[in-house]
This record gives sequence, structure tokens and C-alpha cells, in this order.
Amino acid sequence: MTVIPEKQRAVQLVASDQLRIAEDKPVFQPGPHQVLCQVEVCGLCFSDLKLLKQFSGHARKSEIVSGITTEALAQMPNYVPGEKPVVPGHETVVRIVKVGAEVKRYKVGERYLVQTDYRWLPTKNSNSAFGYNFEGALQEYVLVDERVITAPDGESMFIPAPEDLSASAIALCEPWACVEDAYVEKQRRAFKRDGKMLVVADHEPKIDGAGKITYAKPFALPTEKFDDVVYFGADAAVVEKLFANVGTNGLFVIVQGGKQFGRPVVTAVGRVHYGGIRIIGTAGNDVADALTSIPATAEIRSNDKINIVGAAGPMGTMHVIRDLCQGVPNVVIYAGDLSDERLAALRKLSEPLASKNQLTLKAYNPSKDKLAVKFDYIVLMAPVPALVAQAVKDAAFRAIINIFAGIPADKTGEIDLDAYIEKQCYFIGTSGSTLDDMKAVLKKVASRQLDTNLSVAAIAGLDGAVDGIRAVERNLMPGKIIVYPFAKGLKLTALTEVGTEHSRVARSLNNGYWNKNAEEALKKEFSSK
Repeated sequence: MTVIPEKQRAVQLVASDQLRIAEDKPVFQPGPHQVLCQVEVCGLCFSDLKLLKQFSGHARKSEIVSGITTEALAQMPNYVPGEKPVVPGHETVVRIVKVGAEVKRYKVGERYLVQTDYRWLPTKNSNSAFGYNFEGALQEYVLVDERVITAPDGESMFIPAPEDLSASAIALCEPWACVEDAYVEKQRRAFKRDGKMLVVADHEPKIDGAGKITYAKPFALPTEKFDDVVYFGADAAVVEKLFANVGTNGLFVIVQGGKQFGRPVVTAVGRVHYGGIRIIGTAGNDVADALTSIPATAEIRSNDKINIVGAAGPMGTMHVIRDLCQGVPNVVIYAGDLSDERLAALRKLSEPLASKNQLTLKAYNPSKDKLAVKFDYIVLMAPVPALVAQAVKDAAFRAIINIFAGIPADKTGEIDLDAYIEKQCYFIGTSGSTLDDMKAVLKKVASRQLDTNLSVAAIAGLDGAVDGIRAVERNLMPGKIIVYPFAKGLKLTALTEVGTEHSRVARSLNNGYWNKNAEEALKKEFSSK
């Protein structure tokens, strides 16, 4: 039986860019609708850096505006919006150690993978999330409320976790699910029949399948937002203004009518990722031609030449592994990174997978290797608008350009929309993951189709978590950093260095890679201290 202490150690973010290790944070006792969980492991994520820098300004750190009563929230000491200190960390596996009197769904001893997005509990500009406006997993114990983790349809955000898998492999399903979502999100391929459409043209064209249409002249644009915006023309200045009219998850269709912009267009590339907007076009006159360029999903396709820009970083490595293991035939993956050291680590990891699946992997350093290739699929791992512009230049016909890295929503880029439309390219960007994505990745891991542990580069206890976050910030590790709260005194340790002080753990590595045996060896080492 687990002995639950009154106090615990935790990593807390107390203000913008201010992290501390709290030595005596209270272990909250569960109320009637709450469960107390012991944290088995927590992965560090690039998304944690956005919270680190923005703190109370982060869209997910703000107060909940609907979906739950203020009375219920007042009963949750783990609800920490605004300026309240927060425990970050959202890539986690937990085990329940105590349940409240009214809890019927969960029992002591059960093990869960945590889905962290609460999309039915909106904040002003986003949604609630574990590790943001609710305390996360960089602590020994975390309190969770049943009313928060249960979706309106009754689905639980606690996904049962198998006992035969390492905690790290399960926890890493969360970032891998974000990767999965970037490919499998279903795309809207038609206008919203029950939505609002803005048509900007010198005439009033008839558009099939549209919702309520508002017509406007290019010189007299409205101020409200629409589900669909259709522009007939090729005036770059008009397009630049029209992005303000494209609502969240809106579709922006540009019908050039045989004309061209003749210059780069300032494009709301940040809103592709965070706002879910989609941009399509046709060089001709028929709106329907533009709609045909929308893929059903952003999944890779057979024979695709795929360029992953920033491939040797933690998330880029996941994209490489995922695409090599997806079972799509005849793809060629170009893995680009500016670090030769990280590229060497990526080759060691990925070339056996490419060989096993009879695919081609070509690692390259763009500062040295110039590729004369047009790509069918481009994934961008750095939040840099200039990379989006370059991707359009490098794109083949009907290329998908996956803006995976979260360019801030207010950032724009100068894009050659003439080339984008002529090639019928398609920008996609996704943020977070869904419950189905998490379950899909966990199924791949459980069936041994995918080994998420291949992406682990370093381990730490809470003592090394702050250094770990700073290492993520400075891009010092070629893969994921995972934190074990039970490992008291464990500093940030790269797997390549683990044998220096933890020889038993090092002997349990599989060809240098993290696995369940290594995790068990770590537990034995620290349980004996």
C-alpha cells in the first residue's frame, strides 16, 4: 500500500521564465469528485517553453469561461489560472492512490495515460489543459477532478494503460499523438452549409453548397469573421486584409481568374496552426477547382518525397520514425538538420527502420547539402515564417505543407501565393491531439508496431527537471527528456552518459536505447537508496 505524504517535491512556474523546485508543496487530499494520482513519469515538451515564457499570458493559462460551474472550480485546489503558480508537465502516466467518496469510475491501483486537452472547457482564446490552468505532472502526486476529465459525451481523459509497457513508452504516446494528429486530422472539403460565407468580388457570383452569403466589394470589406471567405481577384492588398475575416477553422478560397498577384502576399501563417484556417485557390475561374485540392487528411501518400525540416530534434525524430513505420509504400524521406551530431544520432536510429520497411532515408545538412528536389510533402519543425515561404518554392504539384511547429497566431509571412495556387499546395497545421489520436498511438505501441522509447535521449528526476526544460529551450538534446519523480537526486543525464553513475541502468539499455528493463533498473536503484 502506498503511504501518501502530506508534503511533496514539485517543479513550479511562479512567473514568466521563473521556475523553482518546491520542497514542501502540499499533497492535496481528494474531495468527493476527485482522485489523487502518483506520477510515474513525465516527458518534457517544447510546448512547456511557451508556457514558461508567457505564463499568465498563455491562452491555456487563463480562466475557464464556460462548461463548468464556478462553485465546482472553487473546490479544486489544482485549478491555477492567471497568476497562480502552476506545476507544468503534460506527457504523463499516473497511478491512482486515493479516490473521493463520490467517485465511481476509478479505483485505487489503476494505471492511466492522461489526455491533457479539455476542449469542452474553453478559455477566452483557447481551451483548458492539464499542466496549464490545471496543475500538471512535474510533481510526485497530482490531483484530478472527475468533472474536469470527463467529456460531455461521457468519455474519460484517463486512458487505461497496460501494465506490460514501460511508463515512458506510454507517456510518450502524448507527444506522438500530436504527431499523429498532424497527419490524420480530417479536412473540411466543402463549404459550411449552415455557416456564414463572405464573397468578395466585383459581381455577385453564384456559389453552390454555401451557407448564408454576404457579398462585398474589394474596397468595402465588413469587420466580422466568417466560416468561409471566397475572393475573386488577384489584388495582394485585398487578400492581406481578408485574413481578418477568416474565422477559426475557416476556409479561405482565392479565385485568381487568370491573373496574378505579382508579389509575395503577407499571409497569416501562424493561424494555420493555432487557428485551424485553411488556404486554397485556383488560377482559373471555377471555385470548385480550388476545393479539389483539399486532401481528405494530411496523411503521407505512396511515392511521396517527404522533406522533414528540423528532422533531428525531438519532435522531428518522431516524424521520421512515424513516417518510416506507417506502412506507406515507396516513400523517400529527406531528413534535414543543421547539426551533424544530431544527424548522426538520427541515422543510427532511423536507418535500421528504413531498411526493415524497405524505404529510403536521406539525411542532409541544408547548410552543406543543396537538394535539387521538388517535394510532395514538407514538414516544418521550426516556427519560422521564412521556412513556410521556402517550402512553397520547394513544393511539387499538390504538395502538402505541414506547419507542425507552432508559429504564434499573430505572426505572418510573405508567401508566393501565385506559386502556391498554381501548384495547388495545401497548408495544414494542428495543435494538440484528440482522445482518438492517443488511443491510436497507444494501440501501435502495445502491438509493437511503434516504439516510442526510441525518441528518449535523457532521463532526470525532479532535481534535473529545470535543467531539462532549459536543455529543451537550448535544443541541447537530440530526443525527448523524461522525468521520474521517484528518482530523488537524479540530475539531467543523457543516455550516452548514464553509465558514468548508473551502471546497472546502462547495462539494461538496448543498443543504447531506453526500454522497460532500463526503467525497472532505475526503479531498483532508487528504491534501495
